[in-house]
Amino acid sequence: MPNPQSYHFTLPKSRRPGEVSLNEPWYPGVQPYWPTCTTKRSVDPIMGITTVVIHATAGGSSSGAISVMKKPTDAASFHWLVPDEDEPQHGELVWACVPEALAAWHVRNAASHPDVNDGAKRVNHWSLGIEVVNKQKLDPFSDWQVEITARIVRHCWAKYPNLAHVVSHAKLDPDRRTDPGTLFDWERFKHLVLNGEADAIPVAVASAKPLSQLRASQALGCCHT
Repeated sequence: MPNPQSYHFTLPKSRRPGEVSLNEPWYPGVQPYWPTCTTKRSVDPIMGITTVVIHATAGGSSSGAISVMKKPTDAASFHWLVPDEDEPQHGELVWACVPEALAAWHVRNAASHPDVNDGAKRVNHWSLGIEVVNKQKLDPFSDWQVEITARIVRHCWAKYPNLAHVVSHAKLDPDRRTDPGTLFDWERFKHLVLNGEADAIPVAVASAKPLSQLRASQALGCCHT
C-alpha cells in the first residue's frame, strides 16, 4: 500500500513548462476572511517560492473546506481548492481561495522535513497549498481531481522560477497528518506533472516571421516617421 509520508518529488529546471492556464475564479465571499487566515510572506513572493504542498480535506464539500478559513481562532487556509466529484464545479474549475502573494496557513509552523527546502520551518512562507476535497480513507479521488491538481502544479512551475518540490502534507507533518492519503494516485500525479503540456502557442504567433526575416519596410513599425 502506498505511504503518503513518502510522497515527494522534485521539479527539474530543464523541464520547466511554458505558460499553463488555469480556470480559477475566487470562491464566492472568501476575500473578507484573508486578514485572519493569511500572513504576509517572509520571502520574496515570486523568487522565494520553492514548494507545493498537496492536501486532502477529510470532508466531502468545498463549503466545508472553506469553513476553516472563517474560524475566529485556529483558522486555516490554502491557495486552491479542487471540488469533489459530487459538486457542479467538478471538471470545470478550481477555486482560488488565497492570493498567491500571501502565505496561506496550511502547514504547522513547526513542521518540516530535511528533504524539503533544506529542512526549513515556517513552510507556509515559501510554499503554495492545494486542498483536494475528499473524505480520505475509503473515498476514491476522481481522475479529474488528480489531473487538475497536476495542472495546478504545472501552472505554478511555469510561474515560479525556484519551485523545486512537490510534497504531501503527510511527509511534512507525519505525526499529525496523513493527507492526501493512500487513495491519491501519487505516481500518476507525478507523471502528469513532469510530462504534461504547456498551453498551445496561438497560430498567429507560431506562424510569425522572426524580425531578421522581415524586409526593412515591414520592420519599421506603426509609429516610424
